[in-house]
Amino acid sequence: MNAMRDFPFELSIDRADSSKHRASLSCTALLRTIPGKRDVYDAVWDGRRVIVKVFSRGIGARRRLRKEWRGLTLLQERGLSAPAPLFYGKTIDRRWAIVQEEIMDSSTVLEVLERGDRADDNVRLLAPVFRVLAAQHAKGVLQKDLHPGNFLLGQGKLFALDAGRICFFQGQIGRRKSLSQLALLARSLAETDEESISSLYGTYFEARGWTERASDKRLLRKYAARHRRSGIRNGLKKCLRTSRRHSGIRTGAYTAVFSRSFCPGHERDEFIEQIDALMDSGQILKDGRTCYVSRIRLHGKELVVKRYNHLGLVHSLRHSLKGSRARRNWLHAHRLMMLRVPTPHPLAYIERRRGGLVWTCYIVTEYVAAPHFEEFLRRGDGTEEARAAAAGPVLELLERLAGHGITHGDLKHTNILVTETGPMLTDLDGMKVHLFGRMCRRRHAKDIESFSRRGRDGGI
Repeated sequence: MNAMRDFPFELSIDRADSSKHRASLSCTALLRTIPGKRDVYDAVWDGRRVIVKVFSRGIGARRRLRKEWRGLTLLQERGLSAPAPLFYGKTIDRRWAIVQEEIMDSSTVLEVLERGDRADDNVRLLAPVFRVLAAQHAKGVLQKDLHPGNFLLGQGKLFALDAGRICFFQGQIGRRKSLSQLALLARSLAETDEESISSLYGTYFEARGWTERASDKRLLRKYAARHRRSGIRNGLKKCLRTSRRHSGIRTGAYTAVFSRSFCPGHERDEFIEQIDALMDSGQILKDGRTCYVSRIRLHGKELVVKRYNHLGLVHSLRHSLKGSRARRNWLHAHRLMMLRVPTPHPLAYIERRRGGLVWTCYIVTEYVAAPHFEEFLRRGDGTEEARAAAAGPVLELLERLAGHGITHGDLKHTNILVTETGPMLTDLDGMKVHLFGRMCRRRHAKDIESFSRRGRDGGI
């Protein structure tokens, strides 16, 4: 995770093609960084908008560059849309770099999906992606990192991205491998949306000229479960570093990750320095020994900031080794979002350090204007039927969590918000992801008992 730097900055590349010229680029923004592998910048070269990938030093840098260049070239040779490779070479500090065209006025399919809220819109958007996938497989092209973020929608076409992670074969991709990729791409939709998933599978089968078999359905279900687990694991890794969606900061004083939609780059350091003052001036929601919670307003947005207080050296050592509570909360929130379980959108987590140890930490989330479950019940008519009707969606949500091996662990009624679209879980500190079904069932039963007991004890 790189510290933030000033933009724009000049980057010189000694071209490795026949021209042997030195190209000068103005890098305007860091789009993504993969520690130990590469940084990706938005840049301007010769008056033209481009993307430049600068590979880290090391024995594999040249190999990764060649795979990227070869992938972009072969995609175009096989008649598949991809950003045009422009040139490659070495920077002044002897790092390999590749420059490719930037597709203007474009968005990844993932970004467009996240802006939508209707299943039929998602199917309409994803159908061309499944057709492009069928065309790739028919031409012997296999994306090893297949997800909607690696398809770029622009100029009325779909462009394949991350060409260095694409394999090329002489013949068509076989049926089992194709089905595995189908299930991988179908993760873009909620697993409960079986009708939409079936429709997209049909789009792919039609494009390949295949007839669906009973054995295909069994394999698709098997692959879908496997890919869901690995996808969440990989997605959580991306939540801890700079990417298209997040910006990571690491200094001697603090470590932080911000959602890019939350706070502009030049304001993040200022926000971190002022966070305690902002909390003190906001609406104090909780002021306890272990944590301090405040509702604040920043740039017209309502936010909730939770600070986990320093409780001694041993406490700091333990949380420095196993991960701070803010970091765990951040990861749990993203895990729930990947599973489409409602929770307030996480915007940032911050760890302040002393002597290398986490001293205090913060989680910043959106403020959701909705009553918690206890308040919601008190607004009702108080009948047994009304309470049962209100509890039903919560119990269904807990069953969904348990189906993924997850328990909440602190199911107070104040940790459940009741929105127009259903219940939403907050305060994820005690959430557990279980490896063993028996332990999950035991903890799930405790969640249910805690939820039910709190209702009885509260007299509601």
